[in-house]
Amino acid sequence: MTAFAPDSIVLNRKLPLWYQVSQSLRASILGRAPDAPLRLPTEEQLAGHYGVSVLTMRQALKELEDEGLISRHRRRGTFIEPGVQRGSPVRLLGSVDAIVAQQSGMDTKLLSQGQEPVPAELAEYFPDVDRVATYHRLRSDTKTGEPTNHARNHIRPDLADRVDPADLERWPMTKVLRDVVGVAISRITDTVEATLADPETARLLQVPLLSPILHYTGITYDDQGRALDVARIHYRGDRFSFTVTLDAT
Repeated sequence: MTAFAPDSIVLNRKLPLWYQVSQSLRASILGRAPDAPLRLPTEEQLAGHYGVSVLTMRQALKELEDEGLISRHRRRGTFIEPGVQRGSPVRLLGSVDAIVAQQSGMDTKLLSQGQEPVPAELAEYFPDVDRVATYHRLRSDTKTGEPTNHARNHIRPDLADRVDPADLERWPMTKVLRDVVGVAISRITDTVEATLADPETARLLQVPLLSPILHYTGITYDDQGRALDVARIHYRGDRFSFTVTLDAT
């Protein structure tokens, strides 16, 4: 039986390895193609794939099992749960792959794309350019078709020529910039605040006007400290929660 093939990552030695592996594998699972195999490689094969010990891999798999994304069967192997809820709660944790996992696993429709003058509220992030490329997407629950969030990404115009819009209906912008465009991402700064649904958000997310909304802003920086992407995402307040985990060791 063919096994599911997860994406590869470059591990950050400053963060727990099991956590980084679990988040990368989580993103691969949630973003997999509908016809992808459900059977995962063995613990040993996965450990070799990620370059970690079997013990680390086991801990990462336990995290996914506790979340309900996978099931493990003695002598049979480890399998992705076919009925897994792809619109899982959002977790803001400590790696780029966690952000990719956060944004993966939903049906995505590109509503519009184009270039515009830098919005006044974003001028501090793009001081050296006059225009930005903007992409507006709507994400929906795969099973129910219910809209869950809509996102606007504002990226540097020199990157736009290397972004294939089709990729943005498959993957988060973070993954496209890092793995397709090939930019070096150094950090992402996240802000989450409570707000009320404006007319556009209410229409797109199919909620009453002034309903509670979680407004997420993520700023992606390269290794020179330049802002590459400012993502502004509106999440339905009745579908998402945010968890922040701090490593005190």
